[in-house]
Amino acid sequence: MWGFIRRPAHGRLLPTGIRTGLRWKLSAAIALVGALVAVALSLVVHNAARVSMLDNARDLADERVQIAQRNYDLSGRPNFPSIKIDDPDLPSSLRERVEHGRRATYVSDHSGEVPDIWAAVPVKDGHVLSLHTRITDRSTDVLKDLDQALVIGSITVVLGGSALGVLIGGQMSRRLRKAATAANQVAKGEPDVRVLDAIGGVVRDETDDLARAVDAMADTLQQRLEAERRVTADIAHELRTPVTGLLTAAELLPPGRPTELVLDRAKAMRTLVEDVLEVARLDSASERAELQDILLGEFVTRRVAAKDPETEVRVVHESEVTTDPRRLERVLFNLLANAARHGKPPIEVTVEGRVIRVRDHGPGFPEELLAEGPSRFRTGSADRAGQGHGLGLTIAAGQARVLGARLTFRNVRAAGAPEHVPAEGAVAVLWLPEHAPTNTGSYPMLK
Repeated sequence: MWGFIRRPAHGRLLPTGIRTGLRWKLSAAIALVGALVAVALSLVVHNAARVSMLDNARDLADERVQIAQRNYDLSGRPNFPSIKIDDPDLPSSLRERVEHGRRATYVSDHSGEVPDIWAAVPVKDGHVLSLHTRITDRSTDVLKDLDQALVIGSITVVLGGSALGVLIGGQMSRRLRKAATAANQVAKGEPDVRVLDAIGGVVRDETDDLARAVDAMADTLQQRLEAERRVTADIAHELRTPVTGLLTAAELLPPGRPTELVLDRAKAMRTLVEDVLEVARLDSASERAELQDILLGEFVTRRVAAKDPETEVRVVHESEVTTDPRRLERVLFNLLANAARHGKPPIEVTVEGRVIRVRDHGPGFPEELLAEGPSRFRTGSADRAGQGHGLGLTIAAGQARVLGARLTFRNVRAAGAPEHVPAEGAVAVLWLPEHAPTNTGSYPMLK
């Protein structure tokens, strides 16, 4: 199948290209090779058959001119059909050979015409006996029938090769598509998926080697990520107690500016430790949503009013959803905190059905975040002078996954404005699912 693709890469569009399936490439390759072989064999067979017919015709003409020579030697006159003495139309090359006392044959091949067969022999009185004939109609018909059979055979070989290529390429393409699907599932965080099991098949080939390599790589990465998660969680857990003690001790200090600075840094450290622990729990994929039925517009309005009364909330369309209110509130507050920290007022929250939009009027999201998504400990500030540790959007994205929701990010630009024009704001969009995941992580079946 042919198609045109254009994929984003770090915020840019790749040049348009043509994409073809493996089965069609393999089919075209087999058909091309089959066509080349068929044409080559057809030419060889045609030339061999033609040369054989011409040789037979020359042998026959040579036998006839020898009989005519013997009769001429006995009777002194040509008494064999089509025999001529000193024919003026005799080809010059043939005449030269005969004048040297040799019997010879000659084929005069004219483009697009039936070849002429000449045979000549010198006789004892110095004359030249010659015979001029042409390929018989029967031989010409046989050659035409052979060419027709070769053409039909070549077409059959090409079509058969194409069909074989489609079958073989289709099998390989299906296995590779299954492998790609399984690899994407592994990339999305499904550790139980194995590429080798997904592709199946009885015959083993290089696809199975690729699947084993992908599975081994996925297992290694999973082990490293799990080890990293455990180390991060253990470190954060061990830091929680001393940080809590530090905060308690700071609260006992006498009032003053130094005490305020110590309390501020201690609270920031406690927040960082709690965020790291939350990220570790989300990475473990063990979190499950505790579902409740809520009116989304009313819920968002109340929570935003309690968090920041100056933020405008607009409910375009009210909708009842089944979700985890605590996790939804966490996502909403993190988006608001990110907009307040990195954007500019006014901050606007819009609820439309199952969709929540949080917009600010700042410089927009970094291009790296738009291309790759949120990343921990990266705020998008090149000089690292910005506030925050980059975990807010990471936690929001992780909580959205637990809810079965989708969190997207984009920048707002004027219609038709080029990419280099600064953005007029950033928009984070939370798409809640129609059917939220259950406590086991699965989705309810529709009845």
